[in-house]
Amino acid sequence: MIVALLNQKGGVGKSTLALNLAGHWAAQGRRVTVIDADPQGSALDWAQARGHAGLARTFGVVGLPRETLHHEAPELARSADHVIIDGPPRVAALLRSALLAADLVIIPVQPSPLDGWASAEMLRLLEEARVYRPGLRARFVLNRCAARTVTARETKAALALQDTAALRRTIGQRVIFAQAMAVGRVAAEVEPDGPAAAEIAAVGAEIERLHP
Repeated sequence: MIVALLNQKGGVGKSTLALNLAGHWAAQGRRVTVIDADPQGSALDWAQARGHAGLARTFGVVGLPRETLHHEAPELARSADHVIIDGPPRVAALLRSALLAADLVIIPVQPSPLDGWASAEMLRLLEEARVYRPGLRARFVLNRCAARTVTARETKAALALQDTAALRRTIGQRVIFAQAMAVGRVAAEVEPDGPAAAEIAAVGAEIERLHP
């Protein structure tokens, strides 16, 4: 399964979600590769921090911020159970290549109605890709979310107006994600029984159920 985490809006937590999902699936025995397709290279920076800390590599991270991603990702998928593409913001050609590579697109949005409304361009690119990949599926995931706030409810309502559905599970606004990322870890390694690890596990399971 090739899962692409994409949104033209930056700062929505794509890299954090990609790495934490990879860590969760790797801990379950899956062979996982993360493709860092963002020229900013956040996932590669995380991998470097992990190496400097002397931590074992549990999944691969490779940098491929290229428009040939849709040719290269399937080759990487031959030796992996899950390939996760950490996509770029605001680079339409790279986004299109990632869309053509993916089996499933996950669009992270934050709890703001503006995030829901700002997804129109991402959905337009998704429809373009479906001309070539008619079976391409996509879901929103609400990230950095305080689930009981009015803003979160408003964002869910805005997403419900889109043709693309949202995952039932959400990810909370939790400091542990940033703390773990800074030292080359994922949240489940720092707090194995914490709420962040549980949320990632729930989202990961929901994503896997979407893949036939």
